[in-house]
Amino acid sequence: MSDIEKLFDNNRSWAIGKLSVDPGFFDRLSHQQNPAYLWIGCADSRVPANEIVGLDPGELFVHRNVANLVQPADMNCLAVLQYAIEFLKVKHIIVTGHYGCGGVRTALFQEQLGLIDHWLRPIRDTRERNAEELDAIVDEYKRVNALCEMNVREQVLNLAKTTIVQNAWASGQPLSLHGWVYGISNGLVRDLGVTVSNPDHLSPIHRTVRPKSP
Repeated sequence: MSDIEKLFDNNRSWAIGKLSVDPGFFDRLSHQQNPAYLWIGCADSRVPANEIVGLDPGELFVHRNVANLVQPADMNCLAVLQYAIEFLKVKHIIVTGHYGCGGVRTALFQEQLGLIDHWLRPIRDTRERNAEELDAIVDEYKRVNALCEMNVREQVLNLAKTTIVQNAWASGQPLSLHGWVYGISNGLVRDLGVTVSNPDHLSPIHRTVRPKSP
């Protein structure tokens, strides 16, 4: 059996297993998705979003990229964000980094990998702004993890600054942003305590004016 054929075999076993427990599972799933959560996480293969929080397909809308970044010029992320908020009406957006992130490590130690260096530029900027605190951490692994947490906090702020999120708040839509970090070594998520649920949690400079209706 080839590597690809094995995936099809795994898929059949998974589908059969689902139906044996819940015969109507796929029928329900085919009619709608109604997730309450949008997960913005790292593309790392060791971080399976649904499994980590024990949710089935259809219960968690997911966007993943290298180092779980929310960049203002990333149309992919913004399209996912708009669809999740305006059409799926998610109530929570969770930015989830993970300890030992390779992208964060690359940014921290100024390694060059090519095109991805441009993508990781925001993390390098975060490293520069927090250089004194990071340089004071002697243990290399702990220093990487500290920057992982800083990066998550930055991405929650980037989310809160988008007009998509701020327009939802202005319209009265319930929406909370959260920052978590996942520990690959123990399987547990940690809440960083940076939840933002309305623009009052932001400084005035980070608030945008909602455009008036014509």
